[in-house]
Amino acid sequence: MAKRILVPWKILDIGKRHLDQSGAEIVMLHGPNGELPETQEIVDQTRDADVVLSCGGVPIPAEVLTANPHLRGVANNGVGFNNIDVVTATQLGIPVSNTPGVLTDTTADLTWVLLMAAARQIPQAHQYVVDGHWQGYGGKEFMGLDIGPGGSNRPKVLGIIGFGRIGQGVMRRSQGFEMIVRAYDPPMKPIIENTEGVEHCELDDLLKESDFVTLHCPLTDQTRHLISQRELELMKPTAILVNASRGPVVDEVALVTALREGQIAAAGLDVFEREPTLTAGLTELENVVMLPHIGSASTDTREQMSLLAAKNAVIMLQGNPPEQIVNPEVLEMSEYQQRLK
Repeated sequence: MAKRILVPWKILDIGKRHLDQSGAEIVMLHGPNGELPETQEIVDQTRDADVVLSCGGVPIPAEVLTANPHLRGVANNGVGFNNIDVVTATQLGIPVSNTPGVLTDTTADLTWVLLMAAARQIPQAHQYVVDGHWQGYGGKEFMGLDIGPGGSNRPKVLGIIGFGRIGQGVMRRSQGFEMIVRAYDPPMKPIIENTEGVEHCELDDLLKESDFVTLHCPLTDQTRHLISQRELELMKPTAILVNASRGPVVDEVALVTALREGQIAAAGLDVFEREPTLTAGLTELENVVMLPHIGSASTDTREQMSLLAAKNAVIMLQGNPPEQIVNPEVLEMSEYQQRLK
């Protein structure tokens, strides 16, 4: 009987071609226009699957993971994996993989797009022109914030929360703006201290000192609402917050209040706490730039993500551990070995 890979979303052609070459039966589970399946459909199909190839928009809760005692792994298309119950997967001896690395530069680029757009009010100025309000030379309607030293000759401070691949990419892009860079990431402190051009800083000090704060940490119990009312009150009234990590890292109710009351100057958001639902009041604000979670949305990057996810799925199908495993401890567990029999 042929092994089966379940793909509950519309994977890109480059990933699908790699799956087709594996010799496995590929079960595509999505609507005619790419609509995502209900969780119960995924549970039903997982009972006969050897590997599930998921993506960020597809929840893989405990009921999926427990549906098949012979499930060999879950390959996720995305660097984030909070859509998967990794705790349960680990307890059951199920390896989970992701696709880091290939989206580093694209997401770091988008972080800077958000930072610059929020600082210079680019979307608002664009809409002003489109709506026919511009009557000639102007500028005073959209007085922005300098990113480089500007006329004051004062270097701006960039605070980076989360110093993994993407955070480091954001730091590298800051060099042309002659910024002072602070970073907060306790597990990465030794790396920060040995990286030229950045200084480790405790969270409260980083928030107090920074002109721009960018978020690049994974969503965990420790990082959920890492930025809430207390943290926003520590920031400068001229500061800009950019979230290109995961929405629940920021308490959006507190953020709406901070933006409305001028506790901070602006925000740039690619992710949201309950996406695609937006917190009440967010769309009424003029000092926020919002994007529909497109951090990795370039053609080249998305294709490489799909291919890497497909490769991980095939590797796990063959009973081998993927290189990009997020819970490597399962490889030493007897439960994992049982699943390979």
